[in-house]
Amino acid sequence: MAIRPMIWRDDRLTMLDQRLLPAQEAWLELTTWPEVRDAIRDMAVRGAPAIGIAAAYGMALAARTGADLAEADAGLRASRPTAVNLFWALDRIAGLNTADSHRILAEAQAIEAEDLAMNQAIGRHGLELVPEGARILTICNTGSLATAGHGTALGIIRTAHAHGLVRHVYSCETRPRQQGLRLTAWELMQDGIPFQSIPDSAAASLMSQGRVDLVVAGADRIAANGDSANKIGTQMLAILAHHFGIPFVIAAPSSTIDPSLPDGSGIPIEERSPEEITHIEGVPVAPAGCPVWNPGFDVTPGILISAIVTESGAHRGPYGFQGAAR
Repeated sequence: MAIRPMIWRDDRLTMLDQRLLPAQEAWLELTTWPEVRDAIRDMAVRGAPAIGIAAAYGMALAARTGADLAEADAGLRASRPTAVNLFWALDRIAGLNTADSHRILAEAQAIEAEDLAMNQAIGRHGLELVPEGARILTICNTGSLATAGHGTALGIIRTAHAHGLVRHVYSCETRPRQQGLRLTAWELMQDGIPFQSIPDSAAASLMSQGRVDLVVAGADRIAANGDSANKIGTQMLAILAHHFGIPFVIAAPSSTIDPSLPDGSGIPIEERSPEEITHIEGVPVAPAGCPVWNPGFDVTPGILISAIVTESGAHRGPYGFQGAAR
């Protein structure tokens, strides 16, 4: 799939506005770092690897426009707290110890190129986990739109489909923003991969009928012991998969591993706006003043994860990522 979530050209960051997909393919022209911060915060760009890439380009814009780089770094770090790739990318830019816009841009472009290569490697390593004729369940969007291209969990599905291993894909709609229904379904249709979208609440029925052979999800942060934060609802799928004896796999680049956290209890969980639940396309559907709890992520314990696939291979528990590259 040739789609890219963002392109650097003419000294600006051109970004596909994923909030409007699939109905409209519109591109944002970002020329300042606060515009990149807002795009990350408001989910015009989303997916942990893509967030990191966008932040790196945000720093390139800050350098190009002569902005205060410390202020830009702090502002971008505050945009979304859970995706560790954001901080990993900003740390790489800060490690250059320079305000030279050309060097910062080159590093941002290197981060993007490396992510694409890592995604392709994840797809290759994931092949060993996919049985012939596999029926695969996934959640949220982990494809080209969430990365530099190809994808993580969806990258494994793409690679497996190209090798004739995939019989069918089930894409959870992924409430409340429906990234699975809006974005993953769109990518699967672009690639001609056979699939059906399902309500998140249908996953248990699907598994109980023996219609799922493998569950594959992405991650926004992985602790040293393999505990993995991903889109809310992923923990539920892992528990169900364990109950029904179905392999549950996490796919993510090593930049998603945070070895500074011994376990998932230290992963910050972003709480999103109540309006994501109480409104649909700006139209209120809940009683006025309805109280809401809207966490963006949950943490799947490493003991429920059959394998964690990174660009270096398929890792199996007990996990110990203390030495992972950051």
